[in-house]
Amino acid sequence: MAQICVHGYVSGRVQGVWFRQSTVEQAERLGLQGWVRNLEDGRVEVLAEGDEPAVRALTAWLEHGPSGAQVTAVDLQEQPLQGIAGFVLRR
Repeated sequence: MAQICVHGYVSGRVQGVWFRQSTVEQAERLGLQGWVRNLEDGRVEVLAEGDEPAVRALTAWLEHGPSGAQVTAVDLQEQPLQGIAGFVLRR
């Protein structure tokens, strides 16, 4: 199965609503590697890699996030695989 990597940003009301932790849980459930972190400007930055269908599933989930989130934009771009192990919450 093809492996892909995406990196980008989620905008809207995405901080203070368990967005990062929920993203980690979704990514782990899907068997993905990567990381997620809050940015000072209020966005959430995400890098995820793994089997293409799983990455696409996470991308679809990011469009709405957990309950309490109000996603206004998701801007993800494919990039070369990073070879990351696990999926972590960065500070």
